Amino acid sequence: MRHSPQRAQTTQVLEWETGRRRHVLDDLAGEEPLEIRVNGTPVSVTMRTPGDDFELAAGFLLAEGIVQSGDEIERIAFGRLRDGQQSGNIVDVVLTNASPVDVEQFGRHFVAASSCGVCGRASIAAIYARGLERPAGDATVDPERLCDLPDRLRPAQAVFGKTGGLHAAALFGLDGGLVSVREDIGRHNAVDKIVGDALLKRRLPLADHILLVSGRGGFEIVQKALAAGVPVVASVSAPSSLAVRLAREYGLTLIGFLRGHRFVVYAGEERIRRDAMPADVADRVASR
Repeated sequence: MRHSPQRAQTTQVLEWETGRRRHVLDDLAGEEPLEIRVNGTPVSVTMRTPGDDFELAAGFLLAEGIVQSGDEIERIAFGRLRDGQQSGNIVDVVLTNASPVDVEQFGRHFVAASSCGVCGRASIAAIYARGLERPAGDATVDPERLCDLPDRLRPAQAVFGKTGGLHAAALFGLDGGLVSVREDIGRHNAVDKIVGDALLKRRLPLADHILLVSGRGGFEIVQKALAAGVPVVASVSAPSSLAVRLAREYGLTLIGFLRGHRFVVYAGEERIRRDAMPADVADRVASR
């Protein structure tokens, strides 16, 4: 392989602190392009942190409606450049139905920056036209256990601990047990990695799970959660207006500002257990 992308890279920097200057080594989060090809056709170029690239590709294909289950993926491998050299920045996905992929049917060219997943009116219209379904099951969440999740995620963020520069997505069981964690410089990529891992392991739908993201709860995060059948999405920051609208339309529980012993429920409050709340808090939630 000509180039082996790294999750983190070490470089020398100048540190200034209260008038004192010194040269030290610092770890940087990796960021490199990843091209995803399906049956030989390029469908996406995204900036990502290397690692878990096959899962990222699989999660992306599920979120975009190109596949519905892991059984539709025959093989995933690193692709090759024009000179035949294998590249760690190209992933080739071969579907069991090996017919050419019509990129135009998806309404846009799949080119994404690490900070943006789904953009543009054509993208939004395409997602609404996909026929996403409401999360199945009757999952409920204990609010106290929900408040514990960020503290359970933090020690598992290995690369963030070194670089301070990555988003994280984590999958928890309804009992608060940590199932899996993925990190990436792009929050939507981290979610694709989580979902792709579940897809390839034939664990979808994730009807008995909570998805926690370290950044804001944007539209693309909710969309990816719906594609994976996740009933509850929580973030430590704010959701967007479009994310709230999508969550309310599809009956997904969307939580923001999950910090300490406080959170805000923007959609699907029926999944937050009232019997675990003080009576006055439960009454305020029910009256919204």
